[in-house]
Amino acid sequence: MTGPTLMEGGPLAAAMRDSVRQDVETLADTGVTPTLGTVLMSADPASQSFMDRKHEACAALGIETRRVDVDPDAPASTLYESVERLAADEDVTTVFVQAPLPDHVDTRAVRERVPPGKDVDCFAPANLGRLVAGTPRVTPATASAVLHLLDAYDVDTDGRDVVVVGRTTTICKPLANLLLSPAPNPDATVTVCHSRTTDLAAHTRRADVLVTAAGTPHLVDGSMVSPGVSVVDISVNRVPADTDTGYEVVGDVDFRSVRADAAAITPVPGGVGPLTLSCLLRSVVDVTARQAGAGASD
Repeated sequence: MTGPTLMEGGPLAAAMRDSVRQDVETLADTGVTPTLGTVLMSADPASQSFMDRKHEACAALGIETRRVDVDPDAPASTLYESVERLAADEDVTTVFVQAPLPDHVDTRAVRERVPPGKDVDCFAPANLGRLVAGTPRVTPATASAVLHLLDAYDVDTDGRDVVVVGRTTTICKPLANLLLSPAPNPDATVTVCHSRTTDLAAHTRRADVLVTAAGTPHLVDGSMVSPGVSVVDISVNRVPADTDTGYEVVGDVDFRSVRADAAAITPVPGGVGPLTLSCLLRSVVDVTARQAGAGASD
């Protein structure tokens, strides 16, 4: 019996990085250097590792970086000031703030300090509003990665039932809006589920395409999907395991049981993650090019 199509992000990410590298070189010929300023206020090892990978990837492609790490116990004003300094730095072309932020930080106040013209992840309120209105200036990296995967592996969303499990402002809400958009391809009928959803399985079984970003290991098992479903598992959850690291990485989906009925499915790790980072790099270059007058206008 033939198994499902494995929607791997690695090959797509590599191709995108090649394209980004070429555009960085083109910008360099005009005297423009993309520069990403990042702010991290977290002791979470996963967030720290993801930030490390961002800077390593930038260095490999010729993108300059400015990294600011803020103690997670520091006053919120320390974070606000760090973002403001990067926003005001003329040499910094783009700004990225790692979420989630500590509870004592007003995330809305941080969003308002990211200039829309330097925003690479739809973090600024104006950019999020433009996305909802259907005229996006920038698309969140994770949402871009999901759409790129669906397109690359010929997963049709036109008129199909797409269920998104999760309602985060950074990933799920923008993605749901993009899946509703008329072109290219999405035009989906979208249902958003969350922790207060009654009978989650009833919704997931109706899905032609299931996208999960709940951050709950093995939330969805094989009994909760229908034959032929395409599954995109965004979450990267660490669970205790008898390994050298003491943990293993799993998604929201029980891969072994769900793959039996799936037509296509992402691995975790190796699916959305690698492509998300490449989409962020793509956004850094595109936003910088727009500032330099070499890209599409607003």
